[in-house]
Amino acid sequence: MRTTEIILAAAGLITSVTSHATFQQLWVNGADQGSSCARLPGSNSPVTSVNTNDIRCNANPGKASSKCSVPAGASITVEMHQQNGQRDCSQEGIGGNHFGPVMVYLSKVSDASTDTGSGKWFKIFELGYDAATKVWGNDGLNKGCGKQALKIPSNIAPGDYLLRAETIALHAAGQAGGAQFYMTCYQITVTGGGSANPSGVTFPGAYNAADPGITINIYQNLQSYTIPGPAVYSG
Repeated sequence: MRTTEIILAAAGLITSVTSHATFQQLWVNGADQGSSCARLPGSNSPVTSVNTNDIRCNANPGKASSKCSVPAGASITVEMHQQNGQRDCSQEGIGGNHFGPVMVYLSKVSDASTDTGSGKWFKIFELGYDAATKVWGNDGLNKGCGKQALKIPSNIAPGDYLLRAETIALHAAGQAGGAQFYMTCYQITVTGGGSANPSGVTFPGAYNAADPGITINIYQNLQSYTIPGPAVYSG
């Protein structure tokens, strides 16, 4: 490892304790839903094992007060901040050299207010790494007040879903168990839509600790990056 890489890696470790974060708020077609349908975790600390049920919706998530109604095909935005209850745009969404991808999943459930997330999840969004610009997916969270915009597929069947927003911090991922997973599940009810029920993966199970996008030295001269998990649903 070159000297500059060692310095950067050390900087990531030093700032890691002060730059944890949580996905907290949801926007639907430009309307701010706040944290009304978010199962907020008890702390902003990450999950570090891909083999625990905590990888579904975070550790000890609280109960959401409601479900958010989301039309199929809607534009939504997930919003992350470093401290629970904080929406201060003067601070980066996650910060602290916590570079990594952003992914969003959906799971069709009978009742979003009670489901544990043990069912199948399909990915509807991902943003990884651009080697040409050296920009990571969650750089957008840091530059845009913690916000990441995406669309709900227009052809999925109506009903209740869990929406899982996630970023993985890779600043210490050069060694096994060093990756940090930050995720929150939102309780939503999709209206309209079609009849598609995409196949999916389970958590745990979707990720392996040895995946090249999970155990990786990001301070090398990266030419590409493999985002963990399944491909984005084509619908």
